[in-house]
Amino acid sequence: MESRTLLTWILSCLLLRPSAAQNPAPVGVLNCCEGDVLFLLDSSGSVSSYEHSRMLTFLSELLVPFSLGDDQVRVGLLQVGTQPRLEFGFDTFSTQSGLQGALKNIKPLRGDTNTVEALKMAKDWVLRPGTADGARVGLPRVLVWLTDGVKPGDVIGPMAKLREEGVAVLVVSTGHGNYQVLREVVSPPVVNHLYFVDIDDMTIITEDLRDAIIEIIRAERIHVSDVSTNSATLHWRPVLSGSTGYYEIRFGPVLTGGNGGGEGGGTGTSPSTGGSHYQRLTQSADSSTARLTGLKPDTTYSAILTPESNEQAFNTLFVTFTTKPESLSPAVVIVSELGKTSVRVSWGPLQPETVTSYYIEYSALPRGKLQAVTVGRTQNSTLLRDLHPDTTYLVTVTARHASGKETAMSVKVCTQEVTPALADLQLTTVGSDSVQVDWKGSVAGLRGYWLTWEGQQSSVPGQRSSLYFPPDSFSTRLTHLPPSARVCVSPIYRTARGEGLCCTAQFHSDTLAYGYQS
Repeated sequence: MESRTLLTWILSCLLLRPSAAQNPAPVGVLNCCEGDVLFLLDSSGSVSSYEHSRMLTFLSELLVPFSLGDDQVRVGLLQVGTQPRLEFGFDTFSTQSGLQGALKNIKPLRGDTNTVEALKMAKDWVLRPGTADGARVGLPRVLVWLTDGVKPGDVIGPMAKLREEGVAVLVVSTGHGNYQVLREVVSPPVVNHLYFVDIDDMTIITEDLRDAIIEIIRAERIHVSDVSTNSATLHWRPVLSGSTGYYEIRFGPVLTGGNGGGEGGGTGTSPSTGGSHYQRLTQSADSSTARLTGLKPDTTYSAILTPESNEQAFNTLFVTFTTKPESLSPAVVIVSELGKTSVRVSWGPLQPETVTSYYIEYSALPRGKLQAVTVGRTQNSTLLRDLHPDTTYLVTVTARHASGKETAMSVKVCTQEVTPALADLQLTTVGSDSVQVDWKGSVAGLRGYWLTWEGQQSSVPGQRSSLYFPPDSFSTRLTHLPPSARVCVSPIYRTARGEGLCCTAQFHSDTLAYGYQS
């Protein structure tokens, strides 16, 4: 009878004992993150052996889904006691089996809660980027402090210095004291980074804490660039590099009701790509990019990347993106071959498969007569003739699409000004070094004349002088010219200089009036 009573009591205790079963780990390996996470574990005399064991079990459950290694997540554990001790650093474990085995065999330190000294070790050594066995440069760093909340010490200052250096601080407390202190040391937002939980209920925060860590160290494993109307480039971190395997890529339009719009990437449940409507590519293990082609304009796509390997399991990654809207012709209009009475107008892109014809209208501003010309769908330029010189025109190119839609683009263009050449130029010698210069060139729009002379055989070769004359001037006298000086006169108009005439001065005793055209 006594034996049966004892057995019943033992069974009752076992049934009533709080369950230590872990939450099921996420399916697959969390190939999502890249960063260094240091756990600061209170194992002083205020923490019982049972509490210490429960914290280690909690850490085991928290970390089991993560992919470990140099290009993934690295984990370190620093225990707090009278003399804090680094149980293992970031370079110690690259496999889950090694990490999980170590967590089962860690013993508490006991003694005082010397958190301040532990934080100094973390700041000066473990979490310092670029040092031997320290954190990696340029990657996120996280400090997760697990404490019973008893006499944490003056930690506000040391924690603030860590945060100033870019370390994200999260706290899990199994006691309910020192709320104000713990609230002040964590990185914002407090609601995501500070947890109070009973030692036997730690499993209820596992997923939330894991998500908070992931949010900090999530690596952009897949993204899209160079998105056009019909193509895009997919980029990913080459997690299979150096090993066997391949990448399978599926991409297709997102069905109505899927996760479309904008751009994004991640792991988990990917948007539907429309069953048989997706396209499939495979890339080698060393690849990190793929060009997706044959896409439709202004359409939301989902690209799904699956690393296939017999050596390790990887999550399927996905990204959604939207192609650019189609640029309907004419998207650009270009003016060339500017003349006095003509101009060439070109446009693009050429889209003969969707355009039936192009209609070009043009008129002089502000109220000139409207003229028009129609060209075929395979023509992307035309020469407009019989225009007025020195006149601004408004030119509009309209594409008539097969769908009935019309798109148009307008440009302003100015024809060139008429610039008549100089009508006549004569030089008359006056003495041994002077000439009388006479010219003819009075036309409408003339702004003046530009006279230049240059010595051909002077003591200063290339010596050149220039003079401006108003439009009502037709002669001048030049003195002190060197022998064989070349004299040129050019008419000046509003937009350009007209063609001039040149003569060479000949100083001879019997020289008469003459004129030479260049």
